[in-house]
Amino acid sequence: MRTSRMRCLVAAVTFGSVLALGSGAAAVAAGPSTSPTPGTSGPSGKPAESDVPAPSGTSGSWSVDDALRFWTPERVASATAPSGRAMPPGGKPAAPKPAPRGLARDKRDVSTSFPGIKSVGMLFAVDKDMRSHFCSASSVQSGNRNLMLTAGHCTNSKAVFVPGYDPAKSLKEQPYGIWPVEEWFVDKRYEKNSMKAESDLDFAFARVKSSDGRNLQDVVGGNTLTRTPGFTNDVTVIGYPSVGHNPEDLPVHCATRTGPLAGFNQMRIDCAGMWGGVSGGPWFAKLDDSGTGQIIGNVGGFNGGGPDVPGSDPMYNRISYSPMYGDRFFQLYDDAQNGRHTDAGPYQQPQPPYSLGGAERWQQARLTASGDFTGSGHSDLFVVWNDGSATLHTAGARKDGDSANTPFTTEYKIAGAGSVWKHARAISGGRFTADGSDGLLVRWTDGEFTQYTHVDHNGAHDEKMLAKPKNGTWENARLITSGRYTGNALRDDLLVVWANGSVSLFSDLGSNGIGKENQLRKADASWTHAEQIGAGEFTGKQTGDLMVRWGDGEATIYSGIDTSGFHDEVKVRPAKSAWKNAQLVTVGAFEGAIVPNDVLVRWANGNVSYYRDVDASGTHDEIQLVG
Repeated sequence: MRTSRMRCLVAAVTFGSVLALGSGAAAVAAGPSTSPTPGTSGPSGKPAESDVPAPSGTSGSWSVDDALRFWTPERVASATAPSGRAMPPGGKPAAPKPAPRGLARDKRDVSTSFPGIKSVGMLFAVDKDMRSHFCSASSVQSGNRNLMLTAGHCTNSKAVFVPGYDPAKSLKEQPYGIWPVEEWFVDKRYEKNSMKAESDLDFAFARVKSSDGRNLQDVVGGNTLTRTPGFTNDVTVIGYPSVGHNPEDLPVHCATRTGPLAGFNQMRIDCAGMWGGVSGGPWFAKLDDSGTGQIIGNVGGFNGGGPDVPGSDPMYNRISYSPMYGDRFFQLYDDAQNGRHTDAGPYQQPQPPYSLGGAERWQQARLTASGDFTGSGHSDLFVVWNDGSATLHTAGARKDGDSANTPFTTEYKIAGAGSVWKHARAISGGRFTADGSDGLLVRWTDGEFTQYTHVDHNGAHDEKMLAKPKNGTWENARLITSGRYTGNALRDDLLVVWANGSVSLFSDLGSNGIGKENQLRKADASWTHAEQIGAGEFTGKQTGDLMVRWGDGEATIYSGIDTSGFHDEVKVRPAKSAWKNAQLVTVGAFEGAIVPNDVLVRWANGNVSYYRDVDASGTHDEIQLVG
């Protein structure tokens, strides 16, 4: 467990005019505050956090002057990193190993430094370790006009909020002042840095002290708080990473899309650069030119806001979580505005968010392809639907005790109904470059043949035309799959079953495009009965194998295919078996070892299931996902 992930993150939305606002922008008085969603008060109880003041407690003599006396420029410069992780000499971060893959290296969701906005800032704290800024926070609208929002694990009895922090200035010269915390408000059932259901409650409010007769909201404005509308939202995230990974001490922002965190009432994002120091920052659904907007989440949740991996793991700075804002959140918001410390009672977690959906929906799945599109090491699933829409179902790490029936954890919409994907007639995932994540091959209705080097939740990228439309050949490519059938380590060899029953192999598409054709089978009526094919490794010999599902329900594995043809044939399902109703068959590494020997099936009735570790002895246990 990382007991102090402190992912001080602040969210924003994709409005360039707002992101251009610097920390020196003029303060603007906020308009009338909006009323919060009312909550219900429960019986009083003890605070959940040991460092949270009692209901009537304040920070005592902890004032602006006290904070300025303590935080001399020398102490700010020498303050230790708050995450508790050892930093190498010189304060430079250790290089992540292994190198990031997927979204962190090749894709669009990477954070960028910018000057910041006035309503979001850092939390500084004083403790025995003389720590510097440790979390992010934001000003929110309230009746007392002195309320800020952060994560529940960011509470500290001697905290100071510095909105629009300017690293070029001392604390005394900060453009929007510094605001000592007077009183904390945390859900009493929250447990700090928890990996349990109560991590859904990782949010907190703090009332700050007025400064020179001014209120916080009058100086920087107040953000509005809104119930999280669902698990999939477009947000822009901003935060202050720890100095070790952010020597300029500037905030970063990232425009990204959220998805559900399986098993929790939380959202997740995948954006590189969110190091320790981003906890507590808001996720904005809207943001206006005044530097305030609409907040639907904050960095926090499971394990303090990120996966339980060491800092050397690329997932550490890519994946961040946020609790969903519902009744418990707005009850706490109401309590904070009215100075109450009520107990909402035991936490009842809502139904875990992610589901593949029902059989009725999956009857509409027309094409499927697997591939390690997001760099997780396991196969994601790309689906083209009858209405022309396309979705990506991504793999995700499961926790101990989770059901094995969850090989996918998030769904992203790639394209809406009626998109260009309605013209796709055959698709296959493959690896076309030595680094990064998998891509996709597509045979279109008009015979055009396309390679996309990479695929992620934003779509298919780096398009390369391998065959022009109406070429007179590729219109007849009935089935395609990409595997490792030559000495090249990549899965970029294309096997094609043609309409006349012939079978061909094209080697090394990644570097050669469609090169020389190796005919593995001449036109043969038997191969016109092949209904689905999938490349994998089923024999344990690390050879490129092929699974074929035949029209009569038989399923066959051909092991060790190469340019000289087919070799050993193994029957894994008999003729007239239930596989006669298997309308889509996809081979991937969905479970266990990272070997493509799992077979996912979409049945005629819309049910979806998969078979783990298929080998020469059969398909083994069926695990039902839908139906």
